Order: sequence, then structure tokens, then C-alpha cells
Amino acid sequence: MLHIINKSASDRNCLDACLAVAAEGGAILLIEDAVYAATRGNAAAAKLQQAQGRLKVYILQADLEARGMADRLIEGVTPVDYGGFVDLAASNTCQSWL
Repeated sequence: MLHIINKSASDRNCLDACLAVAAEGGAILLIEDAVYAATRGNAAAAKLQQAQGRLKVYILQADLEARGMADRLIEGVTPVDYGGFVDLAASNTCQSWL
């Protein structure tokens, strides 16, 4: 399953809720303001790094760049372009966290 998160971890608890229920072997895609969670210095970064043992973590590159955070991406998170987003969505059952 692909879990799509678009809200900042400091604004909503979507990331925490997702990590609590996401099954091993699934994937998370961070888009919009959720991309901040995967940047160095963010409190949520440690949670994502810990989850990487059981989940694949992706980030929408355009949203990361739009927020000026491309140089702060934590290790192990895979950036994808819009085509990669479509490929992930087409090849998985998707759950959006609002």
C-alpha cells in the first residue's frame, strides 16, 4: 500500500497516525508540506528514519525544491518526479492521509 501524506508533521498528526498503522513492506510518499518531515533538523525526521526498516519512503522532488529544502533531505528517502508519483499510485493501492 502507498500512504500519501500532504500535511506538515508539525501541523497535523497524519505522519504519526500513518506510521502507527502502515504495514511492513508498504510505502510512504510525502508531498506538499509533508516534505519537511524528511529534512535534517526536523523533529519528524527521526521517526521516518526509524520507519525505513519496514517502509520505503518517497518524496515528491518538485515539492521539496519548491520549499528550498532539497539540500536537507535525510538519507534513505527516495525523491520522485511527477512521473514517479504516477507510477507509484498506479502500481499500489493508495491511502491519502488528510
